[in-house]
Amino acid sequence: MFRIDLRSLRTRLLLWLSGIALLVVGATWILHGILLADLARDFLGDRLAREADHAIEILEQERPAAREARESSQSQYRILHHLYVLRVGEQVTASDDQLLQTLTPLLNEADDAVVEVRNGEQHLLVYRRHFRLAGNTGVLLLGEDFSRVEAGLGRLHWWVAGIAAGVLMLLVVLNLLAINGGLIPLSRIRDELEALQTGQRERLSTDVPSELDRLVAQFNHFLDEIDRRLKRSRDSVANLSHALKTPLAAVTQVLRGERPIDAQRRLKLVQRLEDVHMQLDAELRRARIAGPHAGRLGNLERDSTRLIEMFRSLYPQKRFHLALPDAADRPVPIESQDLSEMLGIALDNAGKWASHEVHCHLEAARDISITVEDDGPGVADEDLSRLGQRGMRLDEQSPGYGLGLSILRQLVARYSGRVWFESRCGAGLRVKITIPVKEGGIQP
Repeated sequence: MFRIDLRSLRTRLLLWLSGIALLVVGATWILHGILLADLARDFLGDRLAREADHAIEILEQERPAAREARESSQSQYRILHHLYVLRVGEQVTASDDQLLQTLTPLLNEADDAVVEVRNGEQHLLVYRRHFRLAGNTGVLLLGEDFSRVEAGLGRLHWWVAGIAAGVLMLLVVLNLLAINGGLIPLSRIRDELEALQTGQRERLSTDVPSELDRLVAQFNHFLDEIDRRLKRSRDSVANLSHALKTPLAAVTQVLRGERPIDAQRRLKLVQRLEDVHMQLDAELRRARIAGPHAGRLGNLERDSTRLIEMFRSLYPQKRFHLALPDAADRPVPIESQDLSEMLGIALDNAGKWASHEVHCHLEAARDISITVEDDGPGVADEDLSRLGQRGMRLDEQSPGYGLGLSILRQLVARYSGRVWFESRCGAGLRVKITIPVKEGGIQP
């Protein structure tokens, strides 16, 4: 059974275009009927006016034909060739006595004009012409039966309706062909998505109409982001496994050994287990930093407030201060998870090494600026350039300012941003992040 899917884009376009075509063709057909009747009326009116002028010229000539015309209605009918009513002085003649009763009121009108008269089922088009003949005023009414013309126009109008219906069907077929051709890129994207699902493709083709450029670019960017997050998760699991493997192996060896566990060995076991606990706590903290808004645009007020509250609970002995710009509740062109990780890494470093206070200042004027500073021991000037280098990255349980800074540099580089460090020995470390705002949102 033929089923119309109103949710289908093809059906919607076809209905809209067919409705517009029906409206245009119907309006054209109606205007055709109106204009055709007006054109016929004007044509016949002009012809009656010319024949009235010609008839009056004949009546004004001094010859027998003219006298006969004034004396005999039959002669006048042969001269005028139309239904007529003629009044010269007080004498009134007409081609038809019944017509005389219908048209007599028109003799008293003062202007020359074309008038439509209904006489039962008869529709007359009458032209009124005033003149002077042998010192007497006269009025000539020339009429023609417009009903026969209207019948012919009606038949022509319905013929045009049949042609218009054929044109409409042709337009519907052409619209369907045009829609099917226009939707081919969408069908190709659907096929590519199926190939993507089965692993036959890695990304969508960018050879698409310009209207789909942004959609395809954003989808491919989303796939890139999934790959990056998967790689980051795998690296994190690998780092965690490597960090836990040694202390767990040491604890297992001690427990399996036959040597008695004295106080010194017990202390080493506790230290190993504390290392494991610190590593797990660090990974859980990193998961909390990522936040619940993955895949959404970042929001300075929402994400920074959540992180500040989290670090206040993680480091209750230290004070965290947050300074937000005006209109901080608007979305910014950074993914929420990336913004949270950038800010979280900087705040975690500051919270770990601060003596008493951590200050976080955000700006979003032209570019997005993040500044995090603490009042800890700081870093020597010769070590500042080494912060965030891949080979200098430290694990979370190890002391030092290299905690996660390589990840921070990678995240900032994704958005064509910049991160740098300033420190005064004994006065703490300042981490400054600047990310340019690009039109059109997130840029892959």
